[in-house]
Amino acid sequence: MDTTRAKEWSAEPSPRSLARMAGVFQLLEAVTAASGQVLVLNRLVVSGNPAATAANIAVHQPLFWFGFALSLLGVVFHIAYAFLFYELFKPVNRRLSFFAMLVLLMATAVQALMAVFYLGPSLVLDAGTSLSAFSSGQSQALAYTWLTLNGYAFHTHLFLFGLWCLLVGVLIFRSTFLPRVLGVLLAIAGLGWMMFLVPPVADRRLVCWSGRTGSVRAGKVVFASRCAQTDRRNSLAPSEPGVFRHA
Repeated sequence: MDTTRAKEWSAEPSPRSLARMAGVFQLLEAVTAASGQVLVLNRLVVSGNPAATAANIAVHQPLFWFGFALSLLGVVFHIAYAFLFYELFKPVNRRLSFFAMLVLLMATAVQALMAVFYLGPSLVLDAGTSLSAFSSGQSQALAYTWLTLNGYAFHTHLFLFGLWCLLVGVLIFRSTFLPRVLGVLLAIAGLGWMMFLVPPVADRRLVCWSGRTGSVRAGKVVFASRCAQTDRRNSLAPSEPGVFRHA
């Protein structure tokens, strides 16, 4: 019996492995999602000009589909690191860590919806006779509407991601294996992302909050290295076990 339990314990991933995997998947998600939903679309979309946007999509079809593929990959990576962060912070507070994972999975569902909206313009512009009742200008306007919906979904995704950052910031603050200042920084960044619920406010504060978020991303490198040096039983002990606090 003792041997079996020892094998089960040794089979569990260490905090070091969890931290590394979570960091890798988060980096992959950030690169793929940002490339597909921001960099690629910024090259194709001409703000307020459906005709020019439609022309760009038609001319740069390989780039458009590459961006779509990156968006889908971002969804997969998002699911992976949502689970890994839950496992990592579960010893701190199981319920709060589980709630944070649910919030991030909701953000991932919205991210998947963004990929559907991303694909909409191509379906409209390549519809052929299916939309023959529409004039060229109407089809272009309809295609542009899909991109507008993508933008609203993107803001919703950022709001949910910000809520997750806030919750994880609380978990870091209550843990004993990370500097509390890192939890505070992550919570501040989360509040910044949550401002995207009101886009006009977020647009005015974007540069400021992006800088703060960059500081937090740098802090996560420290997070991974610190986890690599700690023992699960000693380092992942909660400051007040079994207490669920969520303001």
